[in-house]
Amino acid sequence: MKRLRVFFYIQHLLGIGHLARASRIAAALVDDGFDVTVVTGGAPIAGFPGSGVKSVALPPVTSGDEGFSGLVDLQGKPIDEAFKKCRSEMLLQAFRDCRPDIVIVEAFPFGRRQMHFELLPLIEAIDATLPKPLLATSVRDILQDRVKPGRNEETVDLINRHFDLVMVHGDPAFATIDRTFPLAGAIRAEVAYTGLVAAPPPSAASERFDVLVSVGGGAAGKSLVTSTIAAAHNANNAWKWCLITGPNLPKDEFDVIARNATPGLSIFRFRADFASLLTGARLSVSQAGYNTVCDILRAGCRSLLVPFAAGAETEQTVRALMLEELGLATVLMEKDLTPEGLAQTIAQALLGPAPAAHRLDLEGGPRSAQILREQYRRWSRKEGLGFGKVQ
Repeated sequence: MKRLRVFFYIQHLLGIGHLARASRIAAALVDDGFDVTVVTGGAPIAGFPGSGVKSVALPPVTSGDEGFSGLVDLQGKPIDEAFKKCRSEMLLQAFRDCRPDIVIVEAFPFGRRQMHFELLPLIEAIDATLPKPLLATSVRDILQDRVKPGRNEETVDLINRHFDLVMVHGDPAFATIDRTFPLAGAIRAEVAYTGLVAAPPPSAASERFDVLVSVGGGAAGKSLVTSTIAAAHNANNAWKWCLITGPNLPKDEFDVIARNATPGLSIFRFRADFASLLTGARLSVSQAGYNTVCDILRAGCRSLLVPFAAGAETEQTVRALMLEELGLATVLMEKDLTPEGLAQTIAQALLGPAPAAHRLDLEGGPRSAQILREQYRRWSRKEGLGFGKVQ
């Protein structure tokens, strides 16, 4: 029995959402018997990509601003050609060392265009390898709107020339890829929907809060943090508030916030039990990132979403409004976020009806493993690889 080797490339630039989702998928692959090597290229985050996988860390880069306009190192210095060449060579060596049966590239070519300098050489190496690995892209269900002419056409061209599988991590009953990618019909590679990649059901909450505010990784969303602090300070009630700022909020900023906390407001950088806290919260207030929404849907709690919209970002706004349409959330647009507006919307959400029941598929991790195994069997027969049974 052949144990399939997977080479999984992940580049997070601003928050930790891409890394968290991909890490859940990698863990599901390990549980299903795959041998997984994860290559990361962003700022190191404790606990990711998780145990059970082989990990290769490239020299980290991050986004220079919320508009993803440039790449910088962890000291904020723009990366140069020598830096790019070093990363590209390290990535290619990691690929050669792994000798994978399957390569998964997270987001690209739908996103991560900034990483062309290393991903195009990797794809060339994959195409030149005998036997050639199956090449898959791993994308969320709702994509960022691409306004520059030709970008969608370029994406389709790259997929059709090089990729064998598009794994869409969503439930088609909620959103299909053509909802935010207008040229989806031109894709010739297999397109498979995995379901939403949610964590397993959490344990019961160890603490209960009336208002649980979370800001994802914390690299963006400072206006939600400051508005929450002011709203809690001015609240004329006995609500118990919790604010989780995210691990990427600079420590000096967090220290100032923590020192000025008002009675009734608990402030944390990170809570490992966040998913379980949701099950005991009267209301979750958050941005509308993929992973946070998955946790909210799993918990079934009331939700107020303030979608991240800086830098012409559209993905979270689309997701939030679709959830509101289904009766699964209340939405407050980022442009309307003020302490007074936040407090008023929180009060209205707490008095409103409980969220509607849903049947959205939240088992995208295990299903990703099943899809990859099934796809590899079909693909290897077509390619005449002759591997026989695979584990």
